[in-house]
Amino acid sequence: MPQIEYNTKKSLSQKWILGGLMIAIIIIASSILFLLYPFASKEKASYFTGKNPILFQGTQQGNALLEGDSIFLPLSFMQEHIDKTIIFDEKSKSIIITTAEKVIQMPTESLTFYVNQQPIELQVSPIIMNEGQIFVAIDPLLSYYPIQYKMLEETGAVWIQKDGDSYTLGKITKEEVHQENLRLRTDPSLKAPYTAEMSNREAVMIEDENADFYLVRKDNGMSGYINKKYVEKNNEVTITISHPSNSVAVPKINGPVQLTWEAVYTKNPDHSQIPDMLGVNVVSPTWFSLSGNDGSIKNLASLDYSKWAQSKGYQVWGLFSNSFDPVMTHEALKDFETRQSIIIQLLHFSQMYQLQGINFDIENVYPADGPLVTQLMREATPYLHEAGLVVSMDITFYGGENNNWSSFYERNKLAGIVDYLIIMAYDEHPGSSPVAGSVSSLPWVEMNLQNLLKEVPKEKLILGVPLYTRLWKEQIKDDGTTEVSSQSMSMAKMKAWLAEKGLQPIYDEESGQNYAEFYSEEEKATYKVWLEDELSLTKRATLAAEYQLAGVASWSRFFGDQTAWTAINMDPNTAVTQK
Repeated sequence: MPQIEYNTKKSLSQKWILGGLMIAIIIIASSILFLLYPFASKEKASYFTGKNPILFQGTQQGNALLEGDSIFLPLSFMQEHIDKTIIFDEKSKSIIITTAEKVIQMPTESLTFYVNQQPIELQVSPIIMNEGQIFVAIDPLLSYYPIQYKMLEETGAVWIQKDGDSYTLGKITKEEVHQENLRLRTDPSLKAPYTAEMSNREAVMIEDENADFYLVRKDNGMSGYINKKYVEKNNEVTITISHPSNSVAVPKINGPVQLTWEAVYTKNPDHSQIPDMLGVNVVSPTWFSLSGNDGSIKNLASLDYSKWAQSKGYQVWGLFSNSFDPVMTHEALKDFETRQSIIIQLLHFSQMYQLQGINFDIENVYPADGPLVTQLMREATPYLHEAGLVVSMDITFYGGENNNWSSFYERNKLAGIVDYLIIMAYDEHPGSSPVAGSVSSLPWVEMNLQNLLKEVPKEKLILGVPLYTRLWKEQIKDDGTTEVSSQSMSMAKMKAWLAEKGLQPIYDEESGQNYAEFYSEEEKATYKVWLEDELSLTKRATLAAEYQLAGVASWSRFFGDQTAWTAINMDPNTAVTQK
């Protein structure tokens, strides 16, 4: 009996052990299944924050302001998302907007704004201040930007749409599914909190997709992720907003531009003594220069010269410079009113002297003031174009950081504003250089030209070439050091100097120019010159043609002789056989 009892107890114990193991396995499996199964989150997340949220390209971008029936957008939103060139002018307390054809001034707390200085009256001020933030009315902006807007009911959101925005229309499935599956999730997962609920057959806009989910938007502006199987995809919609162009006709050059600058420092030259210049079709006299912090301009122009030039078939592009004064430039360009004063004066002069263009020669500017120079060109170009004037601007090659003669130019932006940029491709070795060298060696020009063309379209770029040569003098002083000095010489004077010294230039492969050297026993000095002559000028014109540039410009007419115009002539209709 005891033995039998022992076996029975043992058998019962094994059954309990096996049962316990089965229960444990079931519990563990259930736990794993619970962790892995995507039970839907019941947490609701807020989609918009604040009153009248701005909906733009799929996300909230700040908040609009409602005043009566008018909607105002933060200036910061416009600057970040619509037009980076909008500025607020502190002195006049105005927003300044520029387009290709218009300059718009919107003063704060005023019922009038100005388009190309013409007043436009409104029922409400287009600019208001609220808690230190600047807001601009959206309705006046619709005339200048390819945008439109909708005020969304229920949420009060302002939906800003931009030309080119696109989305796909869709509809929620008509199948009966659990409501949790029709909730819009913050992430493509049922575990994510939801922002809104959908109903069967509700229309949606499909904006994106992620794995098995679509990102869809309701009519009230709220959006979220929903499984693709619950959405019927329809046709795609692209927003198209066009504005009619009111561009004016600007005088065009027939063929490549071939400009020469006329250096006018005190009085205009006797034009009766100027011989014909083969191929030249533009003269740019240095007539106008900034003379005061208030934007006043010194005027050396001559109607007589202008009439003579046009009788010869030349367009006249009056040159305006900043007098190469960085302090005066800053003071004159920092305010909208003084920039407008400069522009109005140039418009007045263009009528007085029958000009066809204005050439801007802005140099020696603090690097931080580069945006002010760009803004002047943004504001000047619409007015000048409206007057039928060609707008060109002179620039330099890159010259390193914090360089007043190079760093301030926003070359890519300027290229999008003006008709032509003229690259002053000279002064590789300026007159103050401690070592003698070429004014503009051909390899140096080509290397820098290639870099510049990464930012400036070739059809807008004119190659500036020097007609002057620097005669360098290296003289050994008593202390054994070498003193280097130079003087600029015209082509005629240089030829005379070479003849006087009995020198025959030789070709210098490194510079791509003819070179001459002379040692003076009397002065214990060596003279060196890299010539600007028919050879170097022909090579420059060829370079401009090879890179399909808009033309050439030469500094200056005074330094050239008759061979110069033949050498740099790019016009195939007047080119001579040696070209």
